[in-house]
Amino acid sequence: MTAYELGPVVAERRLECVARDGARAVVVIRIGTPHPDPLSSNGDWCCPHQVLGLGDEAVGAAFGVDSLQALLLSVYRVRLDLAARAAEASVELDWLGLPELGLTVDPPVRA
Repeated sequence: MTAYELGPVVAERRLECVARDGARAVVVIRIGTPHPDPLSSNGDWCCPHQVLGLGDEAVGAAFGVDSLQALLLSVYRVRLDLAARAAEASVELDWLGLPELGLTVDPPVRA
């Protein structure tokens, strides 16, 4: 596994983690600044991310053809990772009571 550096954090979210016994803790999501992938010969981008307080705290990354795709895929990857970790740890995660921890948005579009 490749080690990534988080670098400057551009976004952070604190989640409430509730165990079956009612114990509460904080889980922090950090998204780093997207940057050109130094290993790409195609000009691809990399967006690092990290989850603190729920097991492995290694920095991961998602990749895209531009900075926006890398950022969006990083958020998507974190959402999937959080769901898997919560299930494995038998805990519930919450952020303002929103589904998917508010990590997905589908606002109505008005013409």
